[in-house]
Amino acid sequence: MAIDRNSNVFTFGFAIALVIVVGSTLAILVTFLRPYQEKNAMDKKMISILGAVNVEANRENAQELFDQYITDSYVINARGEIIESDIPAFDIDKKKEYKDKTIAVEDRIFPVFIADREGESYYIMTMAGAGLWGPIWGYAAVGRDLSTFYGVRFEHQGETPGLGSEINSYDKFQKQWEGKKIRNEDGSFHPMLVSKTPADPNDLYAVDGITGGTITSKALEEMVNRTMAVYTLYFQSLSNESVE
Repeated sequence: MAIDRNSNVFTFGFAIALVIVVGSTLAILVTFLRPYQEKNAMDKKMISILGAVNVEANRENAQELFDQYITDSYVINARGEIIESDIPAFDIDKKKEYKDKTIAVEDRIFPVFIADREGESYYIMTMAGAGLWGPIWGYAAVGRDLSTFYGVRFEHQGETPGLGSEINSYDKFQKQWEGKKIRNEDGSFHPMLVSKTPADPNDLYAVDGITGGTITSKALEEMVNRTMAVYTLYFQSLSNESVE
């Protein structure tokens, strides 16, 4: 019996077969590509964390350098206390957590990474927030005084090219954070100012904002201060322990 290719039955059957074939192909591709996507995401995260202590890495050597420089990691709570966490520090997704409004502020957790570079120890902190057009996030490291920024790395998903996107430029924005402070002399938290106008270079608590990127700059300021307020609680406890 000849198949009537012009019939509705044939058309309907062909459409179903096509959907099944395309769907199966896409499912296979997704399954096949997932490990590569996960590896790529891990490499990018390691590169960013290392960048906070000014270690330049790429996808070929990210794991090797991460294992070389990152000597420890753990998790603190919103009160700055070290806690036992079911989620390893590296696996904590601050961007996802920030967007999840069902997680109370007091229930949020924060990873701490310890880097050892040239005999000096650095504490690396993780942050996330919302820019003008999408998520922003970053990593910041302080040295043995637990107050002074050694390095920072800020990233974004969709800020305006040439304006807010400049937060991920080392020379144009990130470098000026080096040497700035997040704590007062008594160890308490001191907010950073991302200034709309040129900041006094001698002001240890201010940096220049991005020209033409005021909203992104202030969003980053909010992200940094909200996050550093938690980490400085932990640093205060470390300072108290060293005194004792």
